[in-house]
Amino acid sequence: MKQIIILGSTGSIGTSSLDVISQLGSGYRVLGISANTNTDLFLKQIHTFRPRFAAVLNSESYQKIKDQIPPSTRLLPPEIDSLCFMASLPSATLVINGVVGAVGFQPLIAAIKAGKTVALANKEPMVMAGKTLMKECERWKGAILPVDSEPSAIFQCLSGLANEHTYNRTSQDISKVLLTASGGPFAKRKGSLSTVTPAEALNHPRWKMGKKITIDSATLMNKGFESIEIMNLFNLPEQKMQIVIHPQSIVHSAVEFNDGAILAQLGEPDMRVPIQYAITYPKRLPCPVKKLNLIEAAKLEFFEPDFDRFPCLELALAAARQGGIFPAVLSAADEVAVEAFLTQKIKFTEIAKLVYTVLKAAPQTPGDATLNQAAEADRWAREKAMETLQNKTYRKAII
Repeated sequence: MKQIIILGSTGSIGTSSLDVISQLGSGYRVLGISANTNTDLFLKQIHTFRPRFAAVLNSESYQKIKDQIPPSTRLLPPEIDSLCFMASLPSATLVINGVVGAVGFQPLIAAIKAGKTVALANKEPMVMAGKTLMKECERWKGAILPVDSEPSAIFQCLSGLANEHTYNRTSQDISKVLLTASGGPFAKRKGSLSTVTPAEALNHPRWKMGKKITIDSATLMNKGFESIEIMNLFNLPEQKMQIVIHPQSIVHSAVEFNDGAILAQLGEPDMRVPIQYAITYPKRLPCPVKKLNLIEAAKLEFFEPDFDRFPCLELALAAARQGGIFPAVLSAADEVAVEAFLTQKIKFTEIAKLVYTVLKAAPQTPGDATLNQAAEADRWAREKAMETLQNKTYRKAII
């Protein structure tokens, strides 16, 4: 039996994961779940799946639900150590990391050092210190299986060449990776994006996701994050990455090999497919989703991204080129900027300006960021972004 920990069980990844597990049958059990503030849904999940462990990071949420937990479930203290505890449980066979932002960094490290297989949807840790995390996987015999549809598609295209412990052996066979992007809600919008509202940016045409990743999809920062994640996961240089806007989200990504052959993974845009693949890997079991009908799909479009209209994408690729702590700074500054936009403190077009300003102030560090350097860079960048936001000095940035 697979004993599964789900970090971020009330988010889009977590709820889809629980839906998949409920369909898979008795060979899959929910061992532990975590949430932040969505206590009503969290309590329903606890009473439905009866996990042995549960944790909420928010102290107020903890006080609200502590007396409503069934005796069979142990409610852990509202702190990050509780997530690390669950992620490293000896009886856990799979950890689904579906939390948002850098909060997933420490639990991922804990899982890797415990030799766990991690189904990773939380891309920020792989942005912050992906190369170092992959080395830690080799050191501790841990494994990372990508859950997001595009990295999962690449992993599936490389099936038979890669295994769950290391992808290094495959990079020499790859000519390039074709990373697809829906383009978000503004791919074909004309005119300035400065008047975009949070409601408009949250109206994604293809995917139903959490607020943070949806805004990142609208700015194309998410595709920059995925580029960094994929370069780190599969040991690829930027020269082998090509981002392709594909509004239909049918081709989830593709790999071109040295002989010119291209393998692509296609399917309806439903996150339950890559989630189930990570849960059942290496098996492929029936999945209760709509199957792709190529005749109905009819027309598939592909075109280059517009870096001028979506400068966050160029910022992400530039941070990857700089290396060191820059990707960690990028990730942290973006979290602050997205929250500022959602609370209407800045305009949509000022997300990139705020991130750019913080990146410009970051110190250059040699080599790949260590885990400690990445964590410290994350802390520094948040403080710098909040200071920049308060003083409104981001308005002086030129992109």
